[in-house]
Amino acid sequence: SHMPRVDAVGVSSAGIYINNRAMNASLFLKVPKELFDAKVKDIYIRAITDTFGDIPYNVFNDGDVTALAGAMSLNDTNILGIAMGTSEAGGYVDERGYITGWLNELAFIPVDANPEAMQDEWSLDIGCGVKYFSQDGVIKLAPAAGIELDPALSPAEKLKVVQGLMENDDERASAIYRSIGVYLAHTLALYHDMYHFRSVLLLGRVMSGKGGDLVISTCRRVLDDEYAEIGAQIKLALPDEKFRRVGQSAAAASLPELRK
Repeated sequence: SHMPRVDAVGVSSAGIYINNRAMNASLFLKVPKELFDAKVKDIYIRAITDTFGDIPYNVFNDGDVTALAGAMSLNDTNILGIAMGTSEAGGYVDERGYITGWLNELAFIPVDANPEAMQDEWSLDIGCGVKYFSQDGVIKLAPAAGIELDPALSPAEKLKVVQGLMENDDERASAIYRSIGVYLAHTLALYHDMYHFRSVLLLGRVMSGKGGDLVISTCRRVLDDEYAEIGAQIKLALPDEKFRRVGQSAAAASLPELRK
């Protein structure tokens, strides 16, 4: 209603997408296979074509779009993008500025070898990144920090409670974000072995506000203290507040090739 026309649509979504089709995605964890094949595989294709008709479109993994957003924001390449929201989205733009097409589902890569670490409901592995770099990570740490969250709230609402405390400089909330910053530093050292990235762009709801600033400053300190050699090579980037929330959308919208 606010735009004179729609030229193309780009979609950023968690999961594995091939030819714009959802092949596998934890977003649809509870959907039986027969319904997944019938209703989910072409969910974005149907939504776009039913709404806008015959226009160009692309559906990409949200982590890859995060990395592309980083390349656009930083005007650089060789970037790992991490979006901390409902899950942990990971993506990579290589030295030439290309999305590689790799499966960068960092949410399901174990980052904690503690045998008592939480189990991921989808992959069934323990210590996966999703439990440390998402709203689940914040919620998990809240009781240890002395914050009691109403169990009736949704995960997104619980995150908002902690974020509200953080904006008021509550030390309990600060302890949560410092812990995530420590986790992130050790995990980036692991990720660097795989990607050899030059920059890391951090996006998503968890990185919003003062909490995100504290995560990145703590991460920087631990990298410098404990991983001096690789820490000196890694640039940590946190875009402005608007870009943290909608940067993926802007990058996704740039992906379809317009018709002449």
